[in-house]
Amino acid sequence: MNLFRALLTVSGFTLLSRVTGLARETLIARAFGASQYTDAFYVAFRIPNLLRRISAEGAFSQAFVPILAEFKNQQGHDATKALVDATSTVLAWALAILSVIGVVGASGVVFIVASGLAHEGQAYALAVTMTRIMFPYIIFISLTSLASGVLNTYKNFSLPAFAPVLLNVAFIVAAVFVAPRLQTPVYALAWAVIAGGVLQFAVQLPGLKKIDMLPRIGLNPLKALAHRGVKRVLSKMVPAMFAVSVAQISLIINTNIASRIGPGAVSWINYADRLMEFPTALLGVALGTILLPSLSKAHVDADPHEYSSLLDWGLRVTFLLAAPSAVALFFFAQPLTATLFHYGKFDGNSVVMVGRALSAYGIGLIGLILIKILAPGFYAKQDIKTPVKIGIGVLIVTQLSNYVFVPIFAHAGLTLSVGLGACVNALFLFLGLRKRGIYTPSSGWLKFFVQMLGACLVLAGTMHWLAISFDWIGMHNRPVDRIVLLGACLVLFAALYFGMLWLMGFKYAYFKRRVK
Repeated sequence: MNLFRALLTVSGFTLLSRVTGLARETLIARAFGASQYTDAFYVAFRIPNLLRRISAEGAFSQAFVPILAEFKNQQGHDATKALVDATSTVLAWALAILSVIGVVGASGVVFIVASGLAHEGQAYALAVTMTRIMFPYIIFISLTSLASGVLNTYKNFSLPAFAPVLLNVAFIVAAVFVAPRLQTPVYALAWAVIAGGVLQFAVQLPGLKKIDMLPRIGLNPLKALAHRGVKRVLSKMVPAMFAVSVAQISLIINTNIASRIGPGAVSWINYADRLMEFPTALLGVALGTILLPSLSKAHVDADPHEYSSLLDWGLRVTFLLAAPSAVALFFFAQPLTATLFHYGKFDGNSVVMVGRALSAYGIGLIGLILIKILAPGFYAKQDIKTPVKIGIGVLIVTQLSNYVFVPIFAHAGLTLSVGLGACVNALFLFLGLRKRGIYTPSSGWLKFFVQMLGACLVLAGTMHWLAISFDWIGMHNRPVDRIVLLGACLVLFAALYFGMLWLMGFKYAYFKRRVK
């Protein structure tokens, strides 16, 4: 398998997902602006999303994929299928029970996540209702995560990467066609979440059937729980859940702080999140997706050289593509925000506020992406405890940073703290891999950094000049001109960055890497 080709495949579908995601956010911004309605929706949507990341997609994938790869490579098809069936049974039953608890206790959950909304009666009531509507989403998206883990292990990256597009399509249909017909239009977005969750799981079923891995959810979860593979997955999930929970606890605290800053703050950060997650998903998530199965195989095959080589390749690709992305978020935040969101009820002040949060994210973007490459270096060896210990320290650093930065930068202080915390996290993950002898850098890193730094300096100067040379907010009445101008700028930036690297003798052939 050509790793770079696999990366392009996953990144291509992820790009489609992010483009449709930006279209969805643009339509939501146009319809609702940054208001109590969007604050209520994003708070409500964040709750099942947090649980998804903690209990299923994050912790589950980290624990499940390495063990699944071991079963596949050492124990054959029947044993692997039995593991998939037993795991899906336990997962479905556990999350169904969790969903019932969430629906019943929605009011208390919303208060914990965003107590500031309690002072805004209508927003709080809306958030509680939408939390009840959306909570079952965790069941469908978690089964989607299981399906994705199986397909990725079998080197089928396309369907899992495409699935998120369907959630965005559901949002777009809801915002354009359903919302105008409802007495409370924002409820359309909540129902779109459920529809999107069902569609994301359903689209992967043909791929699972093709490899005879269609999960069978049994009626006896206790029997499934007794499966030795499931026991191993659960034993790894406990520390993994704690590791993922650390980041999500930080997110809950930040949401609570943002809800107290004032109306619109939660939404400003959410819109900045969407833009920050664009490069994070295209690079970090895509690389982590293709590396984890390959790293797991190298671990099972007892091939430390291949293991280190895979990490080295992933880190170089990350720096190559994340560095210009970070420069863009920092220097070109306002043009990006204005072009994508400055429509309808989304006013010029919101453009400025989102731009500030986005620039702060730019400072820590490389760290946010590196985590998704470095952490699998531990997960593939079924070492979850090390990232847990590092995560606890990062949580403390992030929240202490909030005390310093929020009084100075308001909502942007929250995103700055997240970015700096991610850099600290990435640094300690890297040092941990080096200390254990898991990763040994190959030659040529110093030259690579010099080339990349030179290209980024030229890029930063060009971006800053173009950002201040045009009135991006003032082009509100000429949206087509603004879109064309942004597109031309992005093409120029890409040509300039890679052209500068080429002039400095950068060798692109290194990135054409194959694995078995």
